[in-house]
Amino acid sequence: MSEDQETEEAGKIPTNLRLLVILEEVARAGVPVAPSALVDLLGLPKPTIHRLLHTAETEGFLQRSLDGRSYGPGRRMRKLSTNTLSSQRIRTERLRVMRDLASEVGETCNLAAPGRDGMVYLDRVETHWPLRIQLPIGTQVPFHSTASGKMYLSMLPTSVLDRFLSSVELERRTEQTLVEPADLEHELAQTRSRGFSVDNEEFMDGMTAVAVAICDDRGRLMTTLSIHAPKQRHDVESLITQLPKLKDAAARLEQIAVE
Repeated sequence: MSEDQETEEAGKIPTNLRLLVILEEVARAGVPVAPSALVDLLGLPKPTIHRLLHTAETEGFLQRSLDGRSYGPGRRMRKLSTNTLSSQRIRTERLRVMRDLASEVGETCNLAAPGRDGMVYLDRVETHWPLRIQLPIGTQVPFHSTASGKMYLSMLPTSVLDRFLSSVELERRTEQTLVEPADLEHELAQTRSRGFSVDNEEFMDGMTAVAVAICDDRGRLMTTLSIHAPKQRHDVESLITQLPKLKDAAARLEQIAVE
């Protein structure tokens, strides 16, 4: 029996869809996936899985995890995801939601997605106040010292978070930045418990922020929605009072994403 016939019998996956299905499964898993897991899941021959993974890795759609054996999204796959989230119809609708939020709270709101080395701003709506913090679309900010980044880290599987904390130097940005892994881990546990994250002048002196997650239909973080302000107008406690509005906007954005 040929490989194509074997595939048709085992997985019923047409040849021209195999790589797409593998990418889909890696994205769905949300954690690095081993080739053996894909063999079991898809029913494709082991040599076929390894060949397709090699192709996807060579072309930048997948990349090896720290263990050297499993695979997660690569640069081109992350870019594909970002471009999909930024499609014209979706972006028009989400900007409407973000404008409503910015108008209600009177401060800048941001939509950010996790990149390889930090959170990347996908969209933002500025406050009307002359005094504002300039962080344009495309800006990448650290995971450990921002509200959006800490929201993302708090939702990582324990094993992935442990690898992050053990392999990354936590750069001090201000006197408030958490640079000890144990301190950050404690903060992330609090974030996980309460369902929102804060930045109390940890990324930039004089700036405060609060963020919530925007999740897919399986409860996994896709992006974060945050509001930030100069401390002259809002300290962290003041921003937290805006959480009902922030969470309502996040729920509307989740609905847009899954429609």
